[in-house]
Amino acid sequence: MPRARAVAILTVCLGGWALSVGAAFAADGLDGASVTRTPAPAAVFPGPAPEERPAAARIELGRSVDGRPIVMELFGEGDEHVLVVGGIHGNEPTGVYVARRLARFLRDHPKEFDGRTIGVVPEANPDGLSRGTRANAHGVDLNRNFPSENWCRAASSGVSHGTHPASEPETQAILRAVKMVQPQRIVDVHSIPAGFHCNNYDGPAEPLARLMSRFNDYPVEADIGYPTPGALGSWAGVDCGIPSITLELPRGISGEDCWENNQDALLAFADADEAQPERVQLASEVTEPAHRVATAPPTAPLGAP
Repeated sequence: MPRARAVAILTVCLGGWALSVGAAFAADGLDGASVTRTPAPAAVFPGPAPEERPAAARIELGRSVDGRPIVMELFGEGDEHVLVVGGIHGNEPTGVYVARRLARFLRDHPKEFDGRTIGVVPEANPDGLSRGTRANAHGVDLNRNFPSENWCRAASSGVSHGTHPASEPETQAILRAVKMVQPQRIVDVHSIPAGFHCNNYDGPAEPLARLMSRFNDYPVEADIGYPTPGALGSWAGVDCGIPSITLELPRGISGEDCWENNQDALLAFADADEAQPERVQLASEVTEPAHRVATAPPTAPLGAP
């Protein structure tokens, strides 16, 4: 999708959401935002406009229910814009681990994001991560709280979807990241029982899912096997038309093994030619081993879920 068209679609999508739930936000308020009854996207998503972004930065997108910071690391100033999110479900810590390792790799290897702007949000649900729970501190499943057309109030497996779309500060923080990065593709890192792990895609992302499969050997799935109303993929991929991958890591595997198995897949996702994503060179096709630079694990140890 040409970037101008992608930005136009995203602007309409964000603007439509802002108007549809503006009254609810005016009642609740947004951290650091001045919100009116019918907020424009700029009011809903405070922060610098894309042209004002620094070349590399740590940006606090907001605070969790319990006041923990939700931070995005932003790399590069290229024309291809990519967003990576980890840890939407707090009981899936390998997703956090893999996102942290990706951010560390990009810090250590700036040439990897030449021509790219890559935003990485490693801990989208820091309260859930601290508690070891799927939901946030309000008991809301954040991946059922996005303002998608299929959002519903009904709880799934006893976990709330929120009082209204984007009711939670963590969801709002991820929406701010989307507004700031204006991604042309998104990958959201989760985990699932081993045997069901896959590259699940929403929107026009099947070529990217198949590209990633060349590197991680995961099955490519359009359907995860159960409804996902209010999921990030449902909103970004289906409603906004942003190619979106839900990378489902196998549970019972260490964070380090998950990183080793998916490092090349994630870098291929970031490096993909927007028009022809299959034109990324396989690691086995290059003279030097691709993307296998030894790096120390993050300071905070993360075991398998």
